[in-house]
Amino acid sequence: MTAKRLLIAGCGDLGERLGARLAPDQWQITGLRRHPQHLPAGIHAMAADLTDPGTLAPLASEQFDAVVFQATPPAREPAAYRRIYVDGLANLLDRVQTNRLLFVSSTAVYGQQHGEWVDEQSPTEPAAFNGRILLEAEQLAHRAGGIAVRFSGIYGPGRERLVEGVRQGRLRCRQQPPEWTNRIHADDCAGVLAHLLALPEPASIYCASDSQPATRCEVMDWLADRLSVERPERDTSHTSAGQGKRVDNRRLRASGYHFDYPDYRSGYGALLI
Repeated sequence: MTAKRLLIAGCGDLGERLGARLAPDQWQITGLRRHPQHLPAGIHAMAADLTDPGTLAPLASEQFDAVVFQATPPAREPAAYRRIYVDGLANLLDRVQTNRLLFVSSTAVYGQQHGEWVDEQSPTEPAAFNGRILLEAEQLAHRAGGIAVRFSGIYGPGRERLVEGVRQGRLRCRQQPPEWTNRIHADDCAGVLAHLLALPEPASIYCASDSQPATRCEVMDWLADRLSVERPERDTSHTSAGQGKRVDNRRLRASGYHFDYPDYRSGYGALLI
């Protein structure tokens, strides 16, 4: 059987994790990034800049069985987001032919701030620029027949800012009203993408978050207890602040995906071993 061809556009940490999940006899993987020299064995390196159409010229005659677009902007500001997510995706789609496109998006496309549950059918009315631009890019991906994968907050090896903040005692959290948070381990991000590459008839949108939304205080208290440090100080100065949302992952689980780390305890517990 001939191996399928996969292009990972913006092949960083998650792309490398995805590559490690895919059987080498079933997938021939190309990793596209501006500086690809450190990609692991098993991923063919391609140097290109998604925001520079000229560097994508070698792709003009290429046909891929699947494309995963998971590029990230170099700065958290509107112009950088638009250059990567909208212009970069458009540049790639102008040149590449594929049977399946996965666009890595975010639950930032939801604007709910009162603890509501959200799923793939919930209204998307983001207040912040990042959610608005990601939603625009999702629509571009959908017009090309693509699938939007809305990840919540990603954590894991190399993504331990919350752990270090609790360890160093420099974070606070608000007890009331509760501040809901959602997360997914980086290994599950790769697992979800591998699952959707193989799924016979995927839906057009998936919420990818673990199975236990939790308040920020709950997570931070649990981490503090595991680290044997003082629990974070409570912040009582913003009682009218937003409460966040809770992400429902039932569509993803119903499709057959089983989480490696279904809640924050299992995921952070693995980090703290």
